[in-house]
Amino acid sequence: MTAPTKAIGECWDNRLSAHEHFEIFICPDLAHAPDAMPAQIAAILAHELIHAAVSIPAGYGKVVKRVALGLCLVGPMRAATPGDAFLAAVALILADVGPLPHARLDTDGESPAPKKHKPRMLKCECATCGYTVRTARKWLELAGAPLCPIEDHGQMEHELLDDEGE
Repeated sequence: MTAPTKAIGECWDNRLSAHEHFEIFICPDLAHAPDAMPAQIAAILAHELIHAAVSIPAGYGKVVKRVALGLCLVGPMRAATPGDAFLAAVALILADVGPLPHARLDTDGESPAPKKHKPRMLKCECATCGYTVRTARKWLELAGAPLCPIEDHGQMEHELLDDEGE
């Protein structure tokens, strides 16, 4: 996964896919109202399918706008929303298709899975003066803890975490 984005839908060019297909992704945490989600998903899918049909390099130019308006999407093309005619047309399709086999994901919630965080830099501290540095696990394992720069304080203390980051 790439860095977080505010995009609610993405269409990836077929030249970037190992299968040579356009890849369409729709954000999994979209609608708070279950009855709004199917139409919202349909509108996003329509928007992304336009990119696949017209070609992604076309951006949001005249051709994309003409197709989007033909599908009754309204507003600025980068954030086109379903117009009343789109909602009316898609309501008949959605009624036949039935409920979405997916519920909204709460991406703001805490995961129940235990975190397996392994710090990159570990803290070393002089027991005498409190001077601290951070160093990589690799160097603690290969060379041991660094020496305090103040004469006669010696090797700094550290806590080498196990493989689980604990």
